[in-house]
Amino acid sequence: MDQQENPTQFTAEDIEKNKVISALAYIIFFLPLIVCSDSPFGKFHANQGLLLLIMGVAGSVILSFIPVLGWLLLPLFSLAILIIAILGLIHTLNGKAKELPVIGKYRIIKNE
Repeated sequence: MDQQENPTQFTAEDIEKNKVISALAYIIFFLPLIVCSDSPFGKFHANQGLLLLIMGVAGSVILSFIPVLGWLLLPLFSLAILIIAILGLIHTLNGKAKELPVIGKYRIIKNE
C-alpha cells in the first residue's frame, strides 16, 4: 500500500505554526490536542501517534505471551515501532502529512 499525503487539507500557516508540536505527537500523542487543539495538522499527527501507541502496546502484550518465538520477535517488533515513529517524526518536521505504513489509514481522532 502506498503512503498517502493530502496537502490540500492543511494550510501552510497551520503546518509552519504547529509542526514542532505535531512532531511531538509521536512521543506524547495527546500534546497537539492540548496545545493546538484547533489545528487539523496537529490532529492528524495526534491520530498517527495514538495509532502507533496502540499498535506498540498491543503488539508487545501479544508477543510477550507467546513463549520463545514471541520473546525472540519482541525486540524486532520494538525496533520496527521505533523506526516507524522516527519516520513519522521526520515527515512531520518536513511539513508533510504522510500516513504511517500499515496503520496510518485508520482514524480515531477526527479532523473536523
